[in-house]
Formats: sequence, structure tokens, C-alpha cells
Amino acid sequence: MNETIGGSKAVVLSIGQEFHLKLGKDRIYYAGMPSEEVYSIVQRKSTGYQGYAWNLYYQKRQRDITIDGIRLHVERVTPEEIAIRIT
Repeated sequence: MNETIGGSKAVVLSIGQEFHLKLGKDRIYYAGMPSEEVYSIVQRKSTGYQGYAWNLYYQKRQRDITIDGIRLHVERVTPEEIAIRIT
């Protein structure tokens, strides 16, 4: 789900859902919470039929992150979904 809030795009991702950060940038997926205090986002880079991905792990209290040069603000995170805003 995407919505615009104050000029920035808010995105809610459930586990396994994809979001394309920006044209020419990577795609991310929400991978859930491997523990109560840690959440994971998968970053995927691809060109044509080739690609690779890796998990990024963040403390639940960390709200401002940067992925592929794009600054994101985590508004809320649960084991089932994450709400992020591009800043």
C-alpha cells in the first residue's frame, strides 16, 4: 500500500512484499522479525536475468535507515508488516 503524506511516500509492506526504491535503484522486501528486537529487510540487486539479494538487520529502535543511497524512516514495525516513508 502506498500513500502520500506531506510530500513523501509512505509504504506498508507485509512479509515478502516488494518495493522498488527508485528507478535505477534496488528493490527491497520485508523479511519479518527474527527476534523481538530485530527486523530484517532484503535488498535485491538485479540486471536482466541475473541478480542477488542479502538480508539487512536493524534494531527495532532504529528508525532512520539508508538503503542503496535512499533514506527511509521506519514509522512502525511488527512481525507481520513494516511501514516506511521515503525522506
